[in-house]
Amino acid sequence: MHGLFSGFGDSRVEGKPHLKTDERCSRHLSGNPTYQELTAFWYNCGVFGMTKAKLPITSEQQLWVDSSFIRLAALVGSNRLLQATVVLPTPEHFPDAYDSSEIALRRMFHRVAAQMQVDPADVDLTLFASGDGITRDFVPFYSGKTSGAAGLYHHDPTERPRISINEAQLKDPLALVATLAHELGHIMLLRPGLVDRNDPDMEPLNDLLTIFLGFGVFTANSAFRFEQHTDYLSRGWSTRRIGYLSEEQLGYALARFAFERGEGKPAWVSFLSTNVAAYLKRSAVWLARQRGPHLFVAEKDRS
Repeated sequence: MHGLFSGFGDSRVEGKPHLKTDERCSRHLSGNPTYQELTAFWYNCGVFGMTKAKLPITSEQQLWVDSSFIRLAALVGSNRLLQATVVLPTPEHFPDAYDSSEIALRRMFHRVAAQMQVDPADVDLTLFASGDGITRDFVPFYSGKTSGAAGLYHHDPTERPRISINEAQLKDPLALVATLAHELGHIMLLRPGLVDRNDPDMEPLNDLLTIFLGFGVFTANSAFRFEQHTDYLSRGWSTRRIGYLSEEQLGYALARFAFERGEGKPAWVSFLSTNVAAYLKRSAVWLARQRGPHLFVAEKDRS
C-alpha cells in the first residue's frame, strides 16, 4: 500500500491455504464456504488439528463487550453499527494529501467527524505540545518510554465542544485518525449526557464506540505499536499504546461487529495488524460454533 498510510496492512495474506482433508471434514467445505465456516474448518480439520475454538478473552470480558454493544445500540441506535461504513486507510476514505501540517489535520478531522455524523463546524480543534501543562481529562492514554495524552476532550457544557490533539500525533496519521475518532466519541456520549463522565467504563466504552461506528481498523491497529530506529550512533526499539482495550478485546469486538452485520468474510480483516487479526479469527470461530442469536436486529426489522 502506498500514500498516506504507506506500509499499513503488510500482514495481509492473499488466497486460501491448501489443506489436506479427510472425507468427514471435506463435507463442511462444499460450495462457497463463509468466513466462519472456513475458520472453523481450520481449527477442526486443518493445521490446528482437533483444537477447540477458544476465545482470546475471559468470559467476563466477553460479557462486557457484548453488553456494551447492547448499551451503545440503545444510546445511538443499532443501525449505526449495522449500516456503518468500515473506514479504511485508503484513498477512497482519505483522498487528501497529508503532510503532517495543521491544515492536513483539519482536513482529516472533517472527514472523521462527517463519518461519525458530528458536524465539524460545531467543534473547536486545537493542538498542544507534549510538554504543555494541560488538564488531561477524558483522554486515551498514551504510554511508552515517555507518557502523554494523545488527545484531549475539554468537557464544559457551557462552552463549545473542544478537542485538542498532541502535535506529536501529526507524525502518525494512523494513530491520528484513531485519536480523532476517540475524542469525537466523547462529544457524542458525554456532551448530551448519554454517559456520565464518572462512569468507570466511560473510556473503554468510548473506544468500543469507534468500532461500533466503523473506525475499528484504526482503533485496533493503534492499540499497540512497535517501532525500530537506527542511526549512525545507535539502534533500538520502542513501544507505545493508545487506547483502553487490549488487542485481545479489540479482536473479539471486531469479530462481534462482523457477526452482527452478517459479514462472513469481511475484506477489511486484511487491513488489521497480525495480532488483532488472529484474535478476530479465533473469536469468529467461537461465535460461529455457538450458533447463538445476534445481539440486536436492524431497527426496521423490529416488530
